[in-house]
Amino acid sequence: MLTIDEAFRKFKSRLELNEREQENASARQQEVRDYLDTQFKIDRSFLTGSYARWTKTKPLKDVDIFFVLKSPEDHYRSEDPSRVLGDFHSALVAKYGKNNAKKQNRSINVDFGVEADVDDNTDYRIISVDVVPAFDKDGDYEIPDADLAKWIETNPQTHAAKATAAHQAYSSEWKGLVRMVKYWNNNSKHGEKPVKPSFLIEVMALQCLHGGWGGSFDREMQAFFATLADRIFDEWPDPAGLGPAISDGMDAERKTRARELLRGAEREATLAVDHVRRGRNGEALKAWREMFGPKFPLS
Repeated sequence: MLTIDEAFRKFKSRLELNEREQENASARQQEVRDYLDTQFKIDRSFLTGSYARWTKTKPLKDVDIFFVLKSPEDHYRSEDPSRVLGDFHSALVAKYGKNNAKKQNRSINVDFGVEADVDDNTDYRIISVDVVPAFDKDGDYEIPDADLAKWIETNPQTHAAKATAAHQAYSSEWKGLVRMVKYWNNNSKHGEKPVKPSFLIEVMALQCLHGGWGGSFDREMQAFFATLADRIFDEWPDPAGLGPAISDGMDAERKTRARELLRGAEREATLAVDHVRRGRNGEALKAWREMFGPKFPLS
């Protein structure tokens, strides 16, 4: 029978992107890049978000691509952000069809028609990408925000640098723990996503995972859920210090519900830890499987 540590390490490995998935993601994003180069004056494009930070969990979807526009497209900066999003959306509908291109608050989601099976496997294929129009601004970037009706500043490289520093300070276990909790968040057995955007979990982890790696996955997970629940009502600024607070994406009602579900996860983790303390390793594995879903191994 697997030990709890072995099970968590196997779980962590299952959530990591393998070579075939990375190759498919690269091919798909290059396909989108090549097409949009024919539609807009684009200076450069690059993968960003949790995929680039290695905190993306499976199934692999909503991979962010920044498209930095050249100066001939500067007219968009003086217009409502919905204009550039609308034009990108129209271009992507022409390529992928109206059912596969969805306009979002800050991006266009392109769905490739790939379905995950009951175990969240996609035959190593990417499900979707998020296309983000952007402009350079003083070493940072501006991106459109349709809800705020303005351009906001951000810097994904700063986000990535902070994630890397946190990972190194946590004995290279930080990203794995973040992926696990994001997987829980994306696959809640309650049929809802407790914390939204999931990037908020990563932002909170920059402070909530502190003091260094304790050496025990189950106790780390128990403490992580407890701290997330305790601090879900805190304000969590953009790690780059540029855009609106990441926590602004949830109102008081959603935060109350998130705290309830995070508290539930903390209780489940506490029971699983207690199973181990009482020598019931098999029961502990079942409890973690019930909590995390099909990718958590029993053997």
